[in-house]
Amino acid sequence: MSTPSNKPYDARVAAWLVKPLIGTAVTPNHLTCVRFAVGIAGAAMFALGEHPLAAALLVSLSNFLDHTDGELARMSGTMSRFGHYFDLVSDGLVTIGMFIGIGIGLVDELGVRAAWMGGLAGIAVAGIFHLRYLIENRHGKTATTQPRFAGFEAEDVLYLVPLVVLGNGLTVFLHAAAIGAPLAFLIVLAQFVAIGRRSRDA
Repeated sequence: MSTPSNKPYDARVAAWLVKPLIGTAVTPNHLTCVRFAVGIAGAAMFALGEHPLAAALLVSLSNFLDHTDGELARMSGTMSRFGHYFDLVSDGLVTIGMFIGIGIGLVDELGVRAAWMGGLAGIAVAGIFHLRYLIENRHGKTATTQPRFAGFEAEDVLYLVPLVVLGNGLTVFLHAAAIGAPLAFLIVLAQFVAIGRRSRDA
């Protein structure tokens, strides 16, 4: 379990923000719903292609809100299997939606291949989330711990999406995602196979 000293920075801020909600009618699942709605709104705005900066800000906000449900659940002692699964599904759908939305939004600029690239990245992300869910179910949550550096996690790259938009780099970002997401899937797949072999040999 993470302690206050080794939690990512955004998780620490989220814990501070939700602490007043302990003992109220607000539940972690309520916060998951808010996180999901904000993220899907961002994905939809990307698909419309009219306000990419607003879309990027919503996705980044959703990424931050992703910490609030878990922090409230831990502090209030209301953790549940359903809540964890709901959170995981919301994470996956928001990330998948973001890539698909970006692809659709760039069709006018890049042609139909933009939609295909967004779809490819989205499918790869879906595969990653599914494999990580299987690994966690079979080998425990510690087996899916994300790498951290100086108080940041790998998923915190989503906080950079607004800067990507401001720098007119959304096209480059989509190309990178169409290559990087499938590669990341292959890495997680190799991890899944390796962990399974170690478990059988133990």
